Amino acid sequence: MPPGPETAYGINVFAQVIQSRGMVLAVLILLIGMSVFSWFVIGYKWLLFRRVRKESERFFDIFWKSETLEEVEGASERLPRCPVARLFLSAYTELNRFKRTGAADHSEPAPMGHGFENIERSLRRAVQNETSHLERLIPFLATTGSSAPFIGLFGTVWGIMNAFAYIHPGRPILETVTPHIAQALVATAIGLLAAIPAVMAYNYFMTRIRVFTVEMDNFSIDFLNILKRHFFKD
Repeated sequence: MPPGPETAYGINVFAQVIQSRGMVLAVLILLIGMSVFSWFVIGYKWLLFRRVRKESERFFDIFWKSETLEEVEGASERLPRCPVARLFLSAYTELNRFKRTGAADHSEPAPMGHGFENIERSLRRAVQNETSHLERLIPFLATTGSSAPFIGLFGTVWGIMNAFAYIHPGRPILETVTPHIAQALVATAIGLLAAIPAVMAYNYFMTRIRVFTVEMDNFSIDFLNILKRHFFKD
């Protein structure tokens, strides 16, 4: 069996990385930290979106099968991770506030006015809040995906420049320069390893967020139509 690169040239890349110092070491620590936190974000968001998906399906099933809004309210309070449920609670709270002011007559549909507009505004505001909540920590993945390769490249360039400082006229150039170039090139590799999964996860999560946003918009339209038929009239 032919000797591997480490055996043939006596270079242990991982040992060289451990022996890194100065700017190259700082770049490696930064990239490893970004990669570790990116994987934390990926795992956290994957679990969160999985729960959101399950609770959303449960909410829609309850909403369309319930006969009263009070039943939906009780179910929504048991679905803390469901953005559509929080949309409903926001609109339902505004509807109850409208009723308590005496603007609505329970004996017949109330005239369309500020009450309906307030509910519509509360739904729009809730959609924006829920979308912002879903997008939390996602921008870090975009930052990692766009900046990690360049940070790694910076570490590589810096390490190669430093490698020339170790050139000694009495020793072979490859023997003196190669270990330091190996340290420098690892910075680019780690930068790519941090960036690739971050970019893939960012695109995946943003697609899921767009799906959730469409569901919230569609629910807002449907719920407003229901309120208009049963509580308001032109």
